[in-house]
Amino acid sequence: MTVDTVLPNTQIPSYELSTDQIEIRDQALKFFMSEFHPLQERMDNEDWWPEHAIPKLGEMGYLGQTVGEEYGGAGLDYLTSSVIAEVMTYANPAIAFSWLGHDNLCLNNIYRSGNEDQRNRYVPKMCSGEWIGALGMTEPGAGSDALGSMRTRARREGDHYVLNGTKIFITNGPIADVLLVYAKTDMEKGTRGISAFIVEKGFEGFRVAQKLDKMGFRGSPLGELVFDDCIVPVENLVGEENQGARIMMTGLDIERAMAVPFAIGIGQRALDLALDYAQTREQFGKTISNFQMIQSKLAEMYIRLEAARSFAYRAIRACDNMPHGETGRGDIHKLTAAALFHSAEAATFIADEAVQIHGGMGYMRETEVNRLYRCTKVLEIAAGTQEVRKMIIAGEMLKG
Repeated sequence: MTVDTVLPNTQIPSYELSTDQIEIRDQALKFFMSEFHPLQERMDNEDWWPEHAIPKLGEMGYLGQTVGEEYGGAGLDYLTSSVIAEVMTYANPAIAFSWLGHDNLCLNNIYRSGNEDQRNRYVPKMCSGEWIGALGMTEPGAGSDALGSMRTRARREGDHYVLNGTKIFITNGPIADVLLVYAKTDMEKGTRGISAFIVEKGFEGFRVAQKLDKMGFRGSPLGELVFDDCIVPVENLVGEENQGARIMMTGLDIERAMAVPFAIGIGQRALDLALDYAQTREQFGKTISNFQMIQSKLAEMYIRLEAARSFAYRAIRACDNMPHGETGRGDIHKLTAAALFHSAEAATFIADEAVQIHGGMGYMRETEVNRLYRCTKVLEIAAGTQEVRKMIIAGEMLKG
């Protein structure tokens, strides 16, 4: 399958990007469409993860995108990284989803919040793709209230901590070599008693309980993790004890900003597929693109997508200009929540309309537009639900 056969009527715009960013994006798009797009169908059908994907991303320089070059990263800003994420999602949403769990949720947080020893031990191997990362935050009884309802505990015993608890819905959980895990070190302090730890898959007391079967982004492994008297060396505490909530909230704002390109990539691909189908599908003696109802749908899909893209670039640029430690509150907290809310809503709308334009074929599991449709819903749930995002926005507005 050639790139041309899977790139119908590509409409990705180049405004608001520099010449270098456009060149980086276009090179990435060609690579992802050639290497990863053909894997989509098998990944969805079998919930299969291609083991070569992360090492290949590392080989090509697409891991550690926002990590300094001295640690093996690419040293890119968040906006440039986001346009790479957009076209990766365009080509293969499931691989992009695992990339996000590795690169942004785990690796970037260790790089930003870890000490020099931790950076030297973990970051280079994660940038090369030798080690895969994951974030261990969500728990069976702690979804939207991830901090307040956290039950995983960590107690210090001499030169190590002992972790006990369960994490669920963890992207890359079944395949991760390194996990950034949050646990309560002081139950009486509530959300002020949370700490962050780096856990390796070989640590005593850690195991993957099960791989979970999900609706969309199939192929990207999702798992339940168990910590049963898990031994974690003291040197793997990230930051200071009981300061994990600050690290978590700082990371969540960047996570929300970097999840926005997923909605844009899915929306762009769904629109391109709908355009191609509308110009080839014939009914009543002409292609359906001649019908004003279809034209109306395509126009509204484009409007929603470009509004979301503009909002996305604004939010991601704000992350580039935000000093470390200033996220998790204020304007950036509000802005990233709003950008993800808007883009997730837009992606859901665009994918729904794309399925409608495809008619009966859109309802078939084997079609690409059907896979995209099944991916969009989690964008309204993960990284804080749409309802939580509204709470963040209103809460920051009401602070005056």
